[in-house]
Amino acid sequence: MLKRAVLLVGILLVVTAGAKPVVVGGTVASTTEAPWAIALNNTQSVSSSGRYCGAALVAPDKIVTAAHCMDEAVSTYYAVQGRANLEDDSVGQVSAISKAWVHPGYNTKDHRYDVAVLTLATPFVGVPVLPLETRARSDRRGAVPTVYGWGDTQGTGPDETLQKAAVPDLGDKACLAVKSYVSNGYAAATNVCAGYLAGGTDACQGDSGGPLVLNGRLLGVVSWGQGCAQPGKPGVYTEIAGAAKALLQQVRTAQQVR
Repeated sequence: MLKRAVLLVGILLVVTAGAKPVVVGGTVASTTEAPWAIALNNTQSVSSSGRYCGAALVAPDKIVTAAHCMDEAVSTYYAVQGRANLEDDSVGQVSAISKAWVHPGYNTKDHRYDVAVLTLATPFVGVPVLPLETRARSDRRGAVPTVYGWGDTQGTGPDETLQKAAVPDLGDKACLAVKSYVSNGYAAATNVCAGYLAGGTDACQGDSGGPLVLNGRLLGVVSWGQGCAQPGKPGVYTEIAGAAKALLQQVRTAQQVR
């Protein structure tokens, strides 16, 4: 059910090892509006562009992604910034990954703390970063964060174009009401439940680790789900605030959390 896939207009998750989500049911996004959106590519990817996962730039030399994306040797990963179309290598910046930190609380059984911080070998200087949402949350039901990523927009294969989709925060009860989500480890303290109960818009295979953004802050990263944009099966995101202390120790940035 892990979503290392693509953004669909209806974000859906399949908790199957190795599946990477995509944005389904979204619209085209630009790197101007989301300069901090990062494509985490891998030399072992079956995609012609190397697309593997999504990430967010949180400091000039740090990106945040999902822990389950880190299933290959660190040396095989590289980050791409400023490239809305991943097949257009005439634009954007590229950096190798020099180090990876995976949250020590992460495990593949319950998928909690599914977050990692990667260090860029070459910092992306001059690029706006996305502040971490470190504040303990109150009830956010009704808030509508946006998820970003590259990938399948129809559920039929990769699209390689940056997409975005608005996915309402449904509150923890919506995901805790799904028996399979409870058994797969959904936890109010570490997850965000977002999407549409009617289905249609979700993150899917191809965009795991992609940013979930609310009010200009990194609220969460694409983690897992059951299917893609399926009715009654919202997307599950790792909540940044639930791991903020450990993440800030890794990021070590002077950015002010607003």
